[in-house]
Amino acid sequence: MTDPNPCRIIGVLDDGVASLTPTALAYIRQADVIIGAERTLALFDGQFKPGARTFDLTGQLKAVPGWVETAREAGQSCVVLATGDPLCFGIAPYLAARLCTQALEILPNVSTLQLACARLGMAWQDVPFLSIHAKDAGPWQRGAGPSHGLYRLAQAVHAHDRLLVLTSPDNTPARIAELLRIEGLADAVQMAVAENLLQPDEHVHAQLTVDEAAGMTFAPLNVVALWRIQPRDNPVLMGREDESYFQRRPKGDGTGGLITKQEVRAVSLARLQLRADSLVWDIGAGSGSVGLEAARLCHRGHVWAIEKNAHDIEIIRQNHDAFRVANYTLVHDKAPAGMEAWPDPDAVFVGGSGGELPE
Repeated sequence: MTDPNPCRIIGVLDDGVASLTPTALAYIRQADVIIGAERTLALFDGQFKPGARTFDLTGQLKAVPGWVETAREAGQSCVVLATGDPLCFGIAPYLAARLCTQALEILPNVSTLQLACARLGMAWQDVPFLSIHAKDAGPWQRGAGPSHGLYRLAQAVHAHDRLLVLTSPDNTPARIAELLRIEGLADAVQMAVAENLLQPDEHVHAQLTVDEAAGMTFAPLNVVALWRIQPRDNPVLMGREDESYFQRRPKGDGTGGLITKQEVRAVSLARLQLRADSLVWDIGAGSGSVGLEAARLCHRGHVWAIEKNAHDIEIIRQNHDAFRVANYTLVHDKAPAGMEAWPDPDAVFVGGSGGELPE
């Protein structure tokens, strides 16, 4: 049944009234209660009817469902102003999960991602996109885990040839460029930055090198596009040649390295039945060959590896640098020390534990 008094979630752009259809603008002008971020409400100064109440949701997201319900129970018309498409990293899914969906009517607008692609002339139907609006965890550091606000970006830049990114005041284009440097992609990726879209000082930097972007300051409101300009020299494969890895050589003149051999590695990875988002433990990581291949196969997952031998730790780090995976955490210790803090795994590979793990 259609609700006679739905809360309308209206997507708006930074050119305010000009971005709206007549229907959407009429809903705003007739509303008794208008909810939005301070800067969004300011775009419609003078458009609200006398006596209308406004609520600034900045820092008060949890209060919004209550504001909406209070207005609806009082028989008041209510609108929530959102940026662009409210269903694309917007407030609409949050409200839909907490209110009856029949109580909501969503009027989407063009997303800022679409606008940026339009400015760049970039078809985007097959381009992955993500937001790095997260609690500031500082600049990216190699080996930082899933709790870091830039972790998903670090995963994505290795997995995709093109990418669109919604930034934040802390996670800036310059910080993205520095992440690309750390992940060894400075020469392989080009950047574009579209800032202050639909504002008088709109500017689009259509082609930037990573080094150029790292040294620039951009307006806080921006979208970043990334695309690979060099072919991948390290494809994702299961059961790579043993010679692809740095490995510890046995004492003497033997040519064979101490590594989980290709055939065993391929079968082991198959038996682990890995998914793209699997969480994997690699116990007694040795050269790192199994865990690093798992990390590349599980590009949306993560691998935690532990190794007690200091020399092997250095070899794993060499292989880590060569294979360029962000979703891999290496611990120098003797299993099972510290493993109680690891998240429950989907798959476990035991290369060696020194007899410390129970059968």
